[in-house]
Amino acid sequence: MRLRVLARLIQIERVLVRHRLDDFVRATHLYRPLQFVFFISPWTWFQRGSNLTRGARLRLALIELGPIFVKFGQALSTRRDLLPADIADELAKLQDNVPPFPGAVARAMIERSYGEPLDTRLRDFEETPLAAASIAQVHAAKLADGRDVIVKVLRPGMKATIELDIEVLYTIAGMAERWWAPSRRLKPMEIVREYEKTVLDELDLMREAANASQLKRNFAGSVLLYVPEIYWDHCRTDVLVMERIHGIPIGDIARLTELGTDFKRLAENGVEIFFTQVFRHNFFHADMHPGNIFVLLDDPAMPRYAAVDFGIVGTLELRDQRYLAENFLAVFDRDYRRVATLHVQSGWVPADTRVDEMESAVRTICEPIFDRPLKEISFGTVLLRLFEALRRFNGQIQPQLLLLQKTLLNVEGLGRQLYPELDIWHTASPVLRRWMRERVSPRAVLRELRRGFPDALDVLKALPPLARRAVEQAQEGQLRVPVDMRALDELRTALTEQSRRSDRILIGAVLLLGAVLWFGLRLYPRWFGAAVGAAGLIGWISAWLQRRI
Repeated sequence: MRLRVLARLIQIERVLVRHRLDDFVRATHLYRPLQFVFFISPWTWFQRGSNLTRGARLRLALIELGPIFVKFGQALSTRRDLLPADIADELAKLQDNVPPFPGAVARAMIERSYGEPLDTRLRDFEETPLAAASIAQVHAAKLADGRDVIVKVLRPGMKATIELDIEVLYTIAGMAERWWAPSRRLKPMEIVREYEKTVLDELDLMREAANASQLKRNFAGSVLLYVPEIYWDHCRTDVLVMERIHGIPIGDIARLTELGTDFKRLAENGVEIFFTQVFRHNFFHADMHPGNIFVLLDDPAMPRYAAVDFGIVGTLELRDQRYLAENFLAVFDRDYRRVATLHVQSGWVPADTRVDEMESAVRTICEPIFDRPLKEISFGTVLLRLFEALRRFNGQIQPQLLLLQKTLLNVEGLGRQLYPELDIWHTASPVLRRWMRERVSPRAVLRELRRGFPDALDVLKALPPLARRAVEQAQEGQLRVPVDMRALDELRTALTEQSRRSDRILIGAVLLLGAVLWFGLRLYPRWFGAAVGAAGLIGWISAWLQRRI
């Protein structure tokens, strides 16, 4: 283990102990050899934060540990059904209330990126940030023509900090795979690898700007979601400038209620937006915690979402996309055998899995959740129970689906907060069925044919010269077909052995039949017939067993 990784592991435990999160330390098996160092240290017993609540101490510890841990707290904060209220309230502050870095530092970083004074591009830059998050913070400003914008700036030193924490995660994942057998089903190394790609992508604000531009194009003219305009001339890898949204944070329930918001429609629209992004566009905002979502209330009866922070987006392979849609629809229709069959076909469980057993397990999990409002259903609990069921069938966690699962949990958390009576099945089913119909419609088939026609035409153009060359080589006796001689030798050996086994079976059967006739005709000596029969039976059984094996 590299020294800097070991030092970081020690630092993590020291922070947890200093904030009196002793239970976390005791639960961390990898740290047990080092615990005594901290428990005997004087600063363990005399701490400034000893009078704070446990939620506040956890929040402060996550902030001190850095951006990856803050993001973990942000994800947890959306699942109030899985957390005690005091911890959920404190973690919610991580969404847009992380301590900022000085505005003067932000101004200097922007000017360094532009290579010129900030005032030549933007005016009225406010050094006090509007919000600060784990990776970056945002400031208000104006373009030269007076349009309101926000300026997003990366925190200084982020890349080095995140690269170290990723290395720590790889170390812990490797230890888990080596020493804790059940973790192998969870594929911890692959999970860290997927997360590494996601979090490193967040460090490139040009990528985030491109994500926003794509999402805006996907929802052009939509009454469901508004995406702010990107001002490309002012964007750099560590600076992003986009239109400022003047909406109400979705977490401000009191203000939304005061303005007469239709919460039922708002919650249903959120579910429709999610499934539309995943299945129709195959491009979804994957960081939908409340700090990134606003509500535009030009008409309270028709509330409209507005999204910000596009650093994390997700896409799916077409195969996974189709299997997911079919799984959702099978669950909606209570066709649990179809769910089990799809899991086998997709390779998410081994091919030798008994479909009837898995069908029974899925039914046991899903049947109780139907015909109940969202407030009585926890997708988090359902997912955990599904994972428990898959473990029985040696099912593998699919790392490429983790972003989708995380986003689905975020959507559920928002829906539960806005309108607990939401029927997520009723809302999502029409979107999925429409997408499935569109996939097999004549228009979709023609579109796919049109898209593949240039490639097919290139292949057709290449065939005549290749065919002519093959004919010429055949006529000249120069046509050669490469053959794997090793494979041929193995095949020849296998066929020879198979022939010998068949011969032994035949000879054994003939001997056995001869012995039966010997005894049936009462020929002497009898011992000769018994010996022939025994030899034939033993030879036949031996050859048959070899053939089966």
